[in-house]
Amino acid sequence: MAGRGAAGPGRGSAKGDLASFDDHESKASSSLEDVGESSSETDEDEQPVHRQEGNTDLSPEYWGIQKLAKYVKGGDPTATVIALCSLRDLNLSQEACQLAIKDTGCLEVLINLLDTEEIKCQTGSLKILKEISQNILIRHAIADLGGLEFMVKILDSPDTDLKCLAAETIANVARFKRARKTVRQHGGIKRLVELLESISVGSSYQAEDTETARCGALALWSLSKSTKAKRAIRKAGGIPLLARWLKCSHTNILIPIVGTLQECASEPSYRLAIRTEGMIEDLVKNLSSEHEELQMNCASAIFKCAEDEETRDLVRKHEGLQPLSVLLDNTENKQLLAAVTGAIWKCAISRENVLKFQEYKTVEALVTLLTDQPEEVLINVIGALGECCQEQENRGTIRRCGGIAPIVKLLTATNHALLVNVNKAVGGCAMEPENMSIIDSLDGVRLLWSLLKNPNPDVQASAAWALCPCVENAKNSGEMVRSFVGGLELIVNLLKSKDKEVLTSVCAAIANIAKDQENLAVMTDHGVVPLLSKLANTNNNKLRRHLAEAIAHCCMWGSNRIAFGETKAVAPLARYLKAKDPLVHRATALALYQLSEDPSNCVIMHENGVVKISDFLSCSTLILMMGF
Repeated sequence: MAGRGAAGPGRGSAKGDLASFDDHESKASSSLEDVGESSSETDEDEQPVHRQEGNTDLSPEYWGIQKLAKYVKGGDPTATVIALCSLRDLNLSQEACQLAIKDTGCLEVLINLLDTEEIKCQTGSLKILKEISQNILIRHAIADLGGLEFMVKILDSPDTDLKCLAAETIANVARFKRARKTVRQHGGIKRLVELLESISVGSSYQAEDTETARCGALALWSLSKSTKAKRAIRKAGGIPLLARWLKCSHTNILIPIVGTLQECASEPSYRLAIRTEGMIEDLVKNLSSEHEELQMNCASAIFKCAEDEETRDLVRKHEGLQPLSVLLDNTENKQLLAAVTGAIWKCAISRENVLKFQEYKTVEALVTLLTDQPEEVLINVIGALGECCQEQENRGTIRRCGGIAPIVKLLTATNHALLVNVNKAVGGCAMEPENMSIIDSLDGVRLLWSLLKNPNPDVQASAAWALCPCVENAKNSGEMVRSFVGGLELIVNLLKSKDKEVLTSVCAAIANIAKDQENLAVMTDHGVVPLLSKLANTNNNKLRRHLAEAIAHCCMWGSNRIAFGETKAVAPLARYLKAKDPLVHRATALALYQLSEDPSNCVIMHENGVVKISDFLSCSTLILMMGF
């Protein structure tokens, strides 16, 4: 009776049951929950949701597991194996079955079986653990009971199938930070990297080798969400092995290999390695795969790697820009679309790539994605358009395709990353007077101005930069600026910011606004002169340039020239001429020329080496003759 109960109705002999374990069932989908999503150690850990006991429907399977539990715990290897076989016959994808194994104490026994010398018991246990560890509660319970430590030890086993099962189960369990840390601290990463060493990828390899590497890569993919794990993979020699497997033609291993690479590409050292090991060509090649998950991971890897100019050039060299553009047509798969638009955005930072995108009608396709898309996609689409509209032809294309209105509408968004990109896109479009008229009619300038109040310094800075072309290209910019009640006071007060980019962008905006005498008079009343003077001792060349331009234009009202001298702005400005940046020289020369209209300022310039004692020319003439 005991044997029949353990084996279940209709089962054959114990020998037949044991044979069932020999058929390695490791074809589980490589599309693991959360494994393909970018994250890091700083991300919030996954939290198991506690079940509501009152709502649990005790199915027949639940009671069956309860009966089998005593045989699993029995201690006799044969009875245990038969009971494990019977458990495998149940639908372990059902949450009721998964939780029944936990509730009846079977989970502890399954984990203890991993520490035995019986390979068949270890195999049976891992096959069950691999299935039920899809459940978040089970994952955490396995980690709490020390299961990961046993699985790491099994990675040293001479039995290949057993190692594969251990790696796949680790891949499932290591979806939260504590589990990843446990695997790393117990030496699991080095052992998993060794699974990739099965072969030297080439014409001759066995299916078993590919399967071993696939399981190892799945586990590394889960672990690579941790910054420390990424470094451990590199230290264990994982990069060249990942590069070799990237040349494999089998999609089932390419997905976890590229998944691991795209996670690791957040680290500069990996981006360098991906470029120098020749992996960009393989990533580009797989953009044309028929498998969307592989396409998504390749695009995501390019997205992260294309932060570097050399990588952007390689993507173009290996003809990756066109397949990226083609993938924009796949609008149903939002994860794929986010990765592709991200890759296009970063590649568009290089002008040569933008020119290629023009050939492929990429801008037109991007404009169609400005509505009805998740934020993750919109951030990338707007980012790409912001880069592309630095070219005049694309600014016209965006207008003709009706893109300006949806872009301006996004100025009311709340996501900071999206706002930064929208501001840049609006500013780029505003460089075209015809576009500027549309932006103004849609109240876009007012929306930009309101974003100067945003608490995020990146949003403030990008809004101020966007205002520069708006003010420059508006038909009646002086009146437009004055129409914003409190606007001039707001922008002058931003000169008190502690953020260098905010200060730089605000100085650039003030330089444009100050071209209108009435606006300059209002800004003077709000104390623009002492606030600009206070910034003069900076060593930041970008800030120096725009600060000098702002001072030059602000000199043209009342006694502002004298005030700049009195607030000690002249001597620091004179030192700007020693900078190596010619743009700083030009702006400084303009500022010193304006300041030199006051004799007291000329004396200060003379004392700071702008004018030599033997020179008989006036200060203003000298500066004009400096060759700028």
